[in-house]
Amino acid sequence: MTKRRIIGITLLVAGIAAAIWFAATRDKDIGQRFQTTQAVRGNLTEEITANGTINPVRVVNVGSQVSGTVQKLYVDFNDRVTEGQVLLELDPQLFRARLAQSEAALANAQAQAALAQANAKRAAELRRQDFISQQDYESSLASARSAAAQVASAQASRAQDRANLGFSIIRSPVSGVIISRQVDIGQTVAASFQTPTLFTIARNLTQMQIEASVAEADISRVSVGQKASFTVDAYADRTFAGTVSQVRLNPTTQQNVVTFTVVVDVANPDGALLPGMTVNASFLVRDYSDALLVPNAAMSWKPSDWTSQRAQDLAKGEKGSASADTGFGTTIFVLGADGKPQPRRIRLGAADNDNSIVVGGNLKAGEKVITGDIDPKASAPRASGRPPGA
Repeated sequence: MTKRRIIGITLLVAGIAAAIWFAATRDKDIGQRFQTTQAVRGNLTEEITANGTINPVRVVNVGSQVSGTVQKLYVDFNDRVTEGQVLLELDPQLFRARLAQSEAALANAQAQAALAQANAKRAAELRRQDFISQQDYESSLASARSAAAQVASAQASRAQDRANLGFSIIRSPVSGVIISRQVDIGQTVAASFQTPTLFTIARNLTQMQIEASVAEADISRVSVGQKASFTVDAYADRTFAGTVSQVRLNPTTQQNVVTFTVVVDVANPDGALLPGMTVNASFLVRDYSDALLVPNAAMSWKPSDWTSQRAQDLAKGEKGSASADTGFGTTIFVLGADGKPQPRRIRLGAADNDNSIVVGGNLKAGEKVITGDIDPKASAPRASGRPPGA
């Protein structure tokens, strides 16, 4: 064998080996271009999310029926109070002066009434002896009755002034915890047109409620007795539970967005939940078991050179054939045996933040669903009509 022939055979073998290596590497690279997740069967929980605020179940606003200057203050924030306990006192000088004035007016009216009664009694005796006319006698009786009415009016004024003196001492109407104090010593309380709020008392902080705003698209799936879970920023690693107690019929519209208030009862035995905390609530709608699940990210990925059959038919003007492509609502791609994306038409059901249930189509469990590109130079993701977690 000549040296030239040996070199030729060697080059041929090297070329075949290089071709085999290139093909294997190319197939491997194709398979590694994409991020994939297997379609599997599993469990999924359908939930509705909403934001809300924690409030005490029973809140009492304590105000004042009279105006005055705060002279004494006995409670502060977070103090526990009992029913009838004195919270503050207004300066009583003006109220005492008015009470003294009304008592003096009552004494004067009583004296006038006693005189009028005596005159009426004498007039009756004189009338029997026919010493005065009937008109004079009736005038005497009218004066006595008027004096008696003046006494009743003075008594009512005294009762009012006495009540105002009592109202200058503000007492707690219920037992609970002071969660708000809006007055201080020396401040003037004006109760001329509207009763001012001095204190806010929560009756029981071991029982709280959430007032969550649920979108009108989801309100039909919320009902009384439904289970709910929620988290607060203060305890990011803790999940709380509650129960829907009320779905209020009064809607709220802000910037053309309609929401309904859903009240959730929550137990707070350890006092971890505080009034005013913002919560992220989830309402349990339904649990699905042994369902075919596909990741939500798969709905957002499309090859850069791919065009749907519907778009192709519309571009050709074939409206009749385009309708045949809409039997299932979403197209996803799976990794074929040749390492290339293959389209699958599926119909989606319920979803959570990560996965969606496949209720129809030709997707099978175990197939590798493409969710993205590993190579940033490969086809860029294109948004679909179904956002993740819809």
